[in-house]
Amino acid sequence: MYHGIINVYKEPGYTSHDVVARLRGILKQKKIGHTGTLDPAAEGVLPVCLGMGTRLCDMLADRTKTYEAVLLLGRSTDTQDTTGLTLTRDEAGALALDPQKVREVILGFKGDYDQIPPMYSALKVDGKKLCDLARAGKEVERKARRVEILDISILKLELPRVSIRVTCSKGTYIRTLCDDIGRILGVGGCMEHLLRTRVDRFQVEDSLRLDQIEQLRDQGDIEGCLYTVEEALEAYPAVYTLPEGDKNLKNGNPCFRQLLDSGRSAPLETAKDGDRFRFYNSEGIFKGVYQYQQEKHWWKPWKMFDLDPDTFKGAKKL
Repeated sequence: MYHGIINVYKEPGYTSHDVVARLRGILKQKKIGHTGTLDPAAEGVLPVCLGMGTRLCDMLADRTKTYEAVLLLGRSTDTQDTTGLTLTRDEAGALALDPQKVREVILGFKGDYDQIPPMYSALKVDGKKLCDLARAGKEVERKARRVEILDISILKLELPRVSIRVTCSKGTYIRTLCDDIGRILGVGGCMEHLLRTRVDRFQVEDSLRLDQIEQLRDQGDIEGCLYTVEEALEAYPAVYTLPEGDKNLKNGNPCFRQLLDSGRSAPLETAKDGDRFRFYNSEGIFKGVYQYQQEKHWWKPWKMFDLDPDTFKGAKKL
C-alpha cells in the first residue's frame, strides 16, 4: 500500500470523486481520499491522500488556496457559473461599466466578508445536500459564513470579462464571489472558468494528470511522485523526546516537558495553547503531531503516524 500525498491535476469533466475512483484503479488500493471538492468544470490542484496519509485530508482541506478565475459580467445564473440556467442578462450594461469602478469593487473584497453558500453545493441543511434540493427545484435559506480573501488581483480586464487571481480561506466559493461582484456592479456576474493553482504548498506546476500517474505506475516510479506525511506537516515545528519519553510517544500518550529534548527541539517555552508540533522519538523517527494544552502543561496527541522510516524512501521533497 502507498502512503502519502500525490499532487493531482484534476482535469475538466472529472468530479473529485472520479479522480479518487480512477486512482484506486491505477494504484490498486482502496484507502484514498481527496482534500477538498472541485466542481466538475473546474481544473487544477487536487491533493489526494493515500493510505496513512488519509489522516491529513481534513487538515489539507482547511488550508489556504489560490485560484485563477474568469468572471463574466452581464449574466447571472442559478449555479453562479456559465453551466447554469440564465437568471438575468445585461450585456450592454456590462460593456458600459467604468473599468476603474470594476477594479475598485473587485479589489474591495480583500479581507473578511460574509458569504452565502450557493444552492448548488455539497453543504448540508437538515441532513440534505443543497445541490440535491436545488436539482429538485427547492431553495432554502442559508446562513452567511465568514470567509477571508487574503489577496485578490486583476490579471486582465477586457469587459465583459475579468480575469482574477484569488487567495482565500477554506470554505470560500469563487462562484459566489463572482456573483457577488456582479450584483454590486448592478449587471450580474458568473464564473466562466476556474483554475486552482495552489493548495497550501502544493503548486499547479508540480501536479500530475491521471494519465501521467498511470505511466509512472507502469514504470515502477510511483514513489518518486509521492509527498510524505512528514513533508506535508513541515509547517509544524519539530520536537524530540528524551529516551525516557519514547514509551509515551509510542503508545500515543501525552508528553510532559521533562520528557522532551530541549536541545534538539523547537523553543518549548514559546508554546501557546493549541499550537501543534511534529513529534519525533529520541532516535529521530517521526511519530505524529501533538497539540500543546496550556492548562495541563502537556502535549496531547492530535494525529499519530506510526510509520516505518523506510516507507517513503526516495519520495519527492517539498
